[in-house]
Amino acid sequence: MACYWIKTTQQRTRNTALKMGRNSVHKIKRPPRYSNTASPVLLETEDDLFDLIDSIDTPLLLILEGVQDPHNLGACLRTASGAGVDAVIAPIKGACGITDTVKDIACGGADEVPFIKVKNIGNLIRKLKDKAIQVIGTSDRGDALLYEIDLNQPTAFVLGSEGWGLRKITGDLCDSLIKIPMAGNVDCLNVSVSAGVCLYETVRQRL
Repeated sequence: MACYWIKTTQQRTRNTALKMGRNSVHKIKRPPRYSNTASPVLLETEDDLFDLIDSIDTPLLLILEGVQDPHNLGACLRTASGAGVDAVIAPIKGACGITDTVKDIACGGADEVPFIKVKNIGNLIRKLKDKAIQVIGTSDRGDALLYEIDLNQPTAFVLGSEGWGLRKITGDLCDSLIKIPMAGNVDCLNVSVSAGVCLYETVRQRL
């Protein structure tokens, strides 16, 4: 029988032994790895976002339209960190924000990649296009393949929600709709996997 020692916050001077067998249903709940020390980089306003964009020669942005699963958001932030994304953007309503689970899954990505939630994704896309940033939506309705797009210019990828994908009204605002080639019978990839494919194709082209 294994013996685990836990120091409670109420009784810091006394150790309490919790005995539990290997197959015990009782588990020790550990805090998420990054929940205590992580400080997410949160942009407060759209003005902050555009100040950041103006300071970068070739910005790369990731817009997540309605990603609700914290595991998916965390995975997207982790990939965004690795790919050098300048900011991740989500709507205020209908989308996950930064939580302990997100920070845990992001493995530090939430501490590095600026994150902002905006009121209206459509208005944001229009402003990005006014800044000469090409806005690329991912959709099975896309006519072009990801690998046919020139990503050596300011770019914002827009990915839809887990269940419904990219909304048509949002897709219509994009400069282009692209799809990722699929060889098997599976219709589409998980949103975080799609984000990884798109972002690292950008990395490949910009090397």
